[in-house]
Amino acid sequence: MNKAELVASIAEKSNLTKKDAESALNAFMKSVEEALVDGEKVQLVGFGTFEVRQRKAREGRNPRNPEEVIHIPASKAPVFKAGKALKESVNK
Repeated sequence: MNKAELVASIAEKSNLTKKDAESALNAFMKSVEEALVDGEKVQLVGFGTFEVRQRKAREGRNPRNPEEVIHIPASKAPVFKAGKALKESVNK
């Protein structure tokens, strides 16, 4: 499902216009992004949790030249952890 299909699905299920559904989806995504940038967790009970995790600096191999060792710097990565209810729905 891409963004356009998700907007159409939201509009249908909530009786909103596609334009209003897209605005709501964009506002949700922007709110989650801002919270993660500020170092906060976004927890939606039954659905899941969005958070940022630190990744350590490490050594890696160049896939084109496996003998070459490269340095991969530390970084932050956004992570989604599915909630119990979502996991149960998917595993039915």
